[in-house]
Amino acid sequence: MSKAKGKAKQAKGKFKEAAGKAMDDKGMTAEGRAEQAQGQVQEVASKAADRAKKAGR
Repeated sequence: MSKAKGKAKQAKGKFKEAAGKAMDDKGMTAEGRAEQAQGQVQEVASKAADRAKKAGR
């Protein structure tokens, strides 16, 4: 996991959510929101892992 991958997933989710809203596709909108949430979790987990590594030195 990396912070960059988390950010990328969030960006992809935002795009998917916007596209879903534009096309009035509730499924795609929900999918985009879920992807954003996954990206946020991935980013936070990566930050926590980095902190744990630094604390273990």
